[in-house]
Amino acid sequence: MCNNISVQNTNKPKIAIIHDQLTQYGGAEKTLEALLDIFPDAEIITGYSDPVNISQKILAAKIIPGISATNSWVKKMCRQLVFLMPIVFESFDLRKYDVLISEGTAWPKGVITSPNQLHITYVYTPPRFLYGYATEGQKRDKWYLKPFLRVIDHFLRIWDYTAAHRPDFVLVISEEIKKRVKKFYGRESTIIYPPVELVTNYSDAKSEDFFLCISRLAAYKNIDVLISAFNLINLKLKVVGTGKEMEKLKRLAKENVELLGFVSEETKNSLLTECKGFIFPTDYEDFGIVVVEALAHGKPVLCHRSGGPLEIVQAGKTGMFFDTVNPESLANSIMSFDTEINAGKFDPQRCILSANRFSAERFKAEFYNFVMDKWEAKRA
Repeated sequence: MCNNISVQNTNKPKIAIIHDQLTQYGGAEKTLEALLDIFPDAEIITGYSDPVNISQKILAAKIIPGISATNSWVKKMCRQLVFLMPIVFESFDLRKYDVLISEGTAWPKGVITSPNQLHITYVYTPPRFLYGYATEGQKRDKWYLKPFLRVIDHFLRIWDYTAAHRPDFVLVISEEIKKRVKKFYGRESTIIYPPVELVTNYSDAKSEDFFLCISRLAAYKNIDVLISAFNLINLKLKVVGTGKEMEKLKRLAKENVELLGFVSEETKNSLLTECKGFIFPTDYEDFGIVVVEALAHGKPVLCHRSGGPLEIVQAGKTGMFFDTVNPESLANSIMSFDTEINAGKFDPQRCILSANRFSAERFKAEFYNFVMDKWEAKRA
């Protein structure tokens, strides 16, 4: 089975996985766990870590942090002095490793390696904050910081370009990121879609009369536009997720919109099973793991015609796209989506089959084969 793949032979290389930071548990950390399944003896090198927010599976590995975020002052300083992270990653002594697997957005690919080492980087995206893409943080919008940040970002872009040329091979999570890597770094790359733990929980029972959105409640996710769209129509929406925008969104929402905040995995899967359709309003998303999760439950998806979802959703078969991010246009698209669902346009089994393209088992097999092929070629 693919999920049992791991490096276990006597001539196995000594591997380090270079990870941005271990301060939360999200998609990047799920990918790190999948890499640990493939390479169980690998050691983790990270910019800084906070054991409180690390899963037990990751904690079981040997973790070597540049900075240990054990108190609030260190955490705050790490956020404020993030522009110094290149120094942290370039300072790691990695000479004892044969293979370096860096994964993330900004700093890991910049580690210094020797000619006899194999360095493969898995890029989630070039740093969004450096190249004009919307981000969760908003400090770059503050007028009194802009002059300083422009200067800092200029030098960080120079470093980022240089760092992107250090790895021997570049892997990316989607066609969208492949294009960004080519545009900003001038490098070719290979796509290996990230791992999604598929929970196929389709029920033949009639879906309940609500749409679902699961997202961090950050400004760039366009949840405010989604809620405003539902405020214009007589349909129900449930929103799962937490974030800085929660109170603002609660004030915006009318009675047909329910913000559920954080929910357990069990509750999330129940909601995906019960909803009539899933809506993903974010534009230029790097990939869209939650879109795959919705399809795995047999649910069609309405999403913006950009970014990673273009590779996941098949128009007219497993979902629909909208083009304009404003409440009136989105409301019209939601009404059309509702009409198509009621007419039985989308086959749940086709949605489930489509999601299987992104399974964790597929990721592990592809990643293992890529690393070992390149390692054997380097040794030859």
